[in-house]
Amino acid sequence: MNYTTKQLAEITHCQLIGDENIHVENIAFDSRNIFSVQNTAFLAINTSKNSGEKYIYSAVEKGISVIISEHQLHDIPNVTWIIAENSVKFLQDLAKFHLAQFELKTIGITGSNGKTIVKEWLYQSLFDEFNTVKSPKSFNSQIGLPISLLEIDQNHQLGIFEVGISKPNEMKILAEIFPPQIGILTHVGSAHASNFANESQLIDEKISLFKDSQLIIFNGDNDLVYRKFNDLYSSKKLISFGLKSGNNIFIKNNWNNKNEDLLIRYFDEEFSVPVSQRDEATLSNVLCIIAVLKEFGFSNTKIIQKLNALKSIEMRLESVNGVRNNLIINDSFNLDLDSLKIAYQFIKEYNKPKKSLVLSDFVEGLNSNHLYQAVANLTNQQNFSKIFLVGDEISKFSSLFNSECFTFSNTHEIIVNQQFNQIENELILLKGARKFEIEKVKNHLELQKHDTVLEVNLNAILHNINIHKSLLKSETKMMAMVKAYSYGLGGYEIAEFLQHHHIDYLGVAYADEGVDLRKNGITTPIMVMNPEQHSYDTIIDYDLEPEIYSFRVLELFNQQLIRKGIQQKYPIHIKLETGMHRLGFKGDELDDLIDQLKSMNVKVKSIFSHLSSSDDPAEEKYTLDQFHIFTKNSEKLISGLNYQPIRHILNTSGIVNYPDYQFDMVRIGIGMVGISSDPEIKKKLQSAVRFKTVISQISEVNEGDSVGYNRRFKAEHSTKIATIPVGYADGIPRLIGNKVGNVGIQNRTFPIVGNVCMDMMMIDIGDFPVKDGEEVMIFNSKPSLAEFADYCKTIPYEVLTSISRRVKRIYIKD
Repeated sequence: MNYTTKQLAEITHCQLIGDENIHVENIAFDSRNIFSVQNTAFLAINTSKNSGEKYIYSAVEKGISVIISEHQLHDIPNVTWIIAENSVKFLQDLAKFHLAQFELKTIGITGSNGKTIVKEWLYQSLFDEFNTVKSPKSFNSQIGLPISLLEIDQNHQLGIFEVGISKPNEMKILAEIFPPQIGILTHVGSAHASNFANESQLIDEKISLFKDSQLIIFNGDNDLVYRKFNDLYSSKKLISFGLKSGNNIFIKNNWNNKNEDLLIRYFDEEFSVPVSQRDEATLSNVLCIIAVLKEFGFSNTKIIQKLNALKSIEMRLESVNGVRNNLIINDSFNLDLDSLKIAYQFIKEYNKPKKSLVLSDFVEGLNSNHLYQAVANLTNQQNFSKIFLVGDEISKFSSLFNSECFTFSNTHEIIVNQQFNQIENELILLKGARKFEIEKVKNHLELQKHDTVLEVNLNAILHNINIHKSLLKSETKMMAMVKAYSYGLGGYEIAEFLQHHHIDYLGVAYADEGVDLRKNGITTPIMVMNPEQHSYDTIIDYDLEPEIYSFRVLELFNQQLIRKGIQQKYPIHIKLETGMHRLGFKGDELDDLIDQLKSMNVKVKSIFSHLSSSDDPAEEKYTLDQFHIFTKNSEKLISGLNYQPIRHILNTSGIVNYPDYQFDMVRIGIGMVGISSDPEIKKKLQSAVRFKTVISQISEVNEGDSVGYNRRFKAEHSTKIATIPVGYADGIPRLIGNKVGNVGIQNRTFPIVGNVCMDMMMIDIGDFPVKDGEEVMIFNSKPSLAEFADYCKTIPYEVLTSISRRVKRIYIKD
């Protein structure tokens, strides 16, 4: 995209205030992630929950000189304004106009599952045949689709775009912006189904994207989908794919038999295709790709070559702790200009003052001179201290990069390079094409080198927070509980992410947890729930805010303020006892409390309490009594203080079950991980944690053979035993051995047999075909975290907080 400000205003029928001739090539809509200010405009998007206009100041501070918003802020000088009636509609109108300027073949993909995989696989199959543009990552929404369409330029011959909806009537808007020539419908499932009256309405909404399509390729395994396409779009060319034999393209032989290739039936034609991964989702996606390639005129031989070249899609960025106090951001799963921009956005979330870059040759796409000039321009705005270029092609353009630059032919040369191995206290971004095996650099740098890892999906945490926020008023604040090493997920890594996304407060259990956050650059207000007497000095020194739950604690803390000569009113939080009978001031203590608070150099930032049974419907009356006590006592305290502190009592389950009592702030804990006591909310949450390992060895045991310590398991028949490198020292309780608990392999569960050892445990896999080194899921989806907690006869909180620090944490954004 390249328009002047005058053209932007004319295209979208908006008011222009300022310079008519500024060229705009990029539009940013998140002030936190602005990675380039050259030829960039900031779009302030207003929603029912938030106003993007309050972030205009931040965008201007970063150097943005063009603002697109619904209102002009008159206290900001030297800025060109484009005033839109609706900022989202501005973006959509611009995208519709932009698309109409080019003649390219377009493919639109919608559905509940598989959109991103199909898009990426189509791109991998077609980019070397056509100059192709695609949606970055999963950009498919009312905002994401327009942003994707604005990537089109005059060189593109093919555009592949995802289109996603979550509510009725959204597709009508998107179909007006983007009417694809070729339509693809992937699997229709339960995602967002709760927002529609029934399955029929959901399907009607999705397939309305294809009203102007010439060709529609759809998953026909859903009978209702199949009927609707043949009823509504019978005049169009329709191709159905799926695992049912009634489709136009299906698998004729037994696809579970890995000893033979798949026999594909395409209309009246049959041909064999080698596919190793045989889960239903992968096979459906493969059939879809075959159908598209057939329509593009590829021979069976070429289709098989394309399928063999497909790479697994790992749309994620990993962050791990590295040696010499470095933070490693690994994004070596794919490399193009779009993913480079996303990586540069991602590293804005971290507080490391210095950063270095490892970047390889780009192996897909544009003319080298044009591509590497664009890469260098983008990279030079990120202020890397050092850049390490890998590959003969990109090394030719090293002079374009402003930072200190080093060039290498291959990954091994970097690993042994002295300059590279002296980096300390930096963020190191690894960005490379797969053939360069940049993950070897990650393995070289990471602090912990174990096969057993705890993966934490940061996007899922944010999604879960937003699901809970959707139950609240827009002005209600939120405190995230990051005590106990963020429920075992990690300390500052989680807090840093939450701070970036404007969480209002953080809660820790002890002062040293808060100190660790402060030392790692966390500036968000932090409440200390258990301010031990010896920690008062530390609390004050590191600007932490203590919970005060008794007169003894209040008096001791005030004495420490006096000793340290603190002049300003110090923030504290008053805990009220309302029925938990654990900590807090009771109603008959409030008069004395008010008198003492008035005489001290403190300011009450919040008044709060804790619910004992908010997740138990049988205890609703008790919970309502707690609300009554809290309301009465907090109002008395506020009246006595003569100012209004924040009030909060709801925890995660309280947010879901009692939103009428949200007061001024709520506290979220286990809900961030994806756990909820409410079945409907649970459906909307995403699992944010994955505990996994690999198979160390597979052994055959005969009938009567014993396994493990004390011979607790004896084989009743010949079987195979897989040993995995995780045990009770990693947080796996011994009690789940001997077939109490299960683990997952290839989305199936297998029993743990014998006693769990300190560092290992054994799994009975029968005759299931697996290999050494294959991935084993301790918990994620099969089994889930909740199911694993049931094996352990406990709750998810205890499971997570029991996972040993020696288990490597990996943080991903997908």
